[in-house]
Amino acid sequence: MKFFIDTANLAQIKEAHELGVLDGVTTNPSLMAKEGITGHENIISHYKAICGITDGDVSAEVIATTFDEMVAEGEALAKLHERIVVKLPMIKDGVRAIKYFTDKGIKTNCTLVFSAGQALLAAKAGATYVSPFIGRLDDISTDGLQLIEDIRLIYDNYGYKTQVLAASVRHPMHIVNCAKLGADVITAPLGAITALLKHPLTDNGLAQFLADHAKAASK
Repeated sequence: MKFFIDTANLAQIKEAHELGVLDGVTTNPSLMAKEGITGHENIISHYKAICGITDGDVSAEVIATTFDEMVAEGEALAKLHERIVVKLPMIKDGVRAIKYFTDKGIKTNCTLVFSAGQALLAAKAGATYVSPFIGRLDDISTDGLQLIEDIRLIYDNYGYKTQVLAASVRHPMHIVNCAKLGADVITAPLGAITALLKHPLTDNGLAQFLADHAKAASK
């Protein structure tokens, strides 16, 4: 399973990359704004900076909501770097744009997916990635992980190449359960990824090893 980090924070992207587990980055206008990245030129420069850190795909989201505008914006984003993936919303014109970019050989990420039917349409249009938002479904008392399972089954039934990219991942058990269900990719905050490192028995065991070594060395 690929690990993407969901942020626009360059320091966090570098940390995940240096850990040796980073396969790509997803970001969006909200995450850019959180880092104080505003204005078209600054956003473009930031995408380039992100591409300079990771060796994997970088999803760059369009702001437009009409077909012609999404195509124009997406083509401009794709020209920034070979690793840019054009991120498009799950709306009618978004699906049309996915098909357009697929035919042009440009990678796409269909975002804001909340149903298996939406994921099926994205795959039919040729999306490279589909992003079901599992945390937001959990927020409204709906099982986000069930959606991952449903999409995995449908894609496997028909051999769709679209990768299931579990998004809105909130905690380490989301990551583990997505791996058990066969998600191709998860995108998560750095904290959820590094939380996988933690276990009290590991901490206790290491402390005991170090204490025993110190005793032996002092003799």
